[in-house]
Amino acid sequence: MTNLFMTDFKVDGPAMFVVCVLAACWIGFGVILVIGKRGAAKADAKRSSISQLGFLLQLVGYAICFAFVRRDLSPIVPMPKVSEVLLAITIAAIGVVSTGICFTAARALGKQWALVARVIEGHELVMDGPFAHVRNPIYLAMFGMLVATGLAVSRWQALVAGILVFLMGNEIRIRSEEGLLRETFGTKFDEYAARVPALFPRLF
Repeated sequence: MTNLFMTDFKVDGPAMFVVCVLAACWIGFGVILVIGKRGAAKADAKRSSISQLGFLLQLVGYAICFAFVRRDLSPIVPMPKVSEVLLAITIAAIGVVSTGICFTAARALGKQWALVARVIEGHELVMDGPFAHVRNPIYLAMFGMLVATGLAVSRWQALVAGILVFLMGNEIRIRSEEGLLRETFGTKFDEYAARVPALFPRLF
């Protein structure tokens, strides 16, 4: 039985490297979210319940990627070995950078961190750290982990479907959250939004 399993499921070096790095990144992500939730303010002044639908769609996007795993974690498309190694390094980098973005964003938010769109008493508009480059860096980090995970283990069709569903949920969350911020901060938020992109940083 053992020999049969080993024959049917062999993971090569680059794939094993990626799986180990992403596993560490997912653990880091989980720790950041747990610590952020513990340090978050308990009471809120305003809350948007529709952001929960967006969060659910984001989770569905992840679930699609995890549900359709490639056999032996072979490359997502056929490629030479050198390209496979370069892709593995890229995937690992995306995972590490995404985890770093999540950490710095959660730290910048402090007690204002939340899983659903809300504002708390004395809420401040955070515009420094990663928020100086994108308005929603945690969502960018979540998207990065989705892409990295999909490239590492999913079939390409599942990755495309997962990205589409995730981005739909992402749009719902951004709209609901920024609606509350716009109500709270008015022109200050409008000026910030005009200067800083919502999700993907400008290259130039």
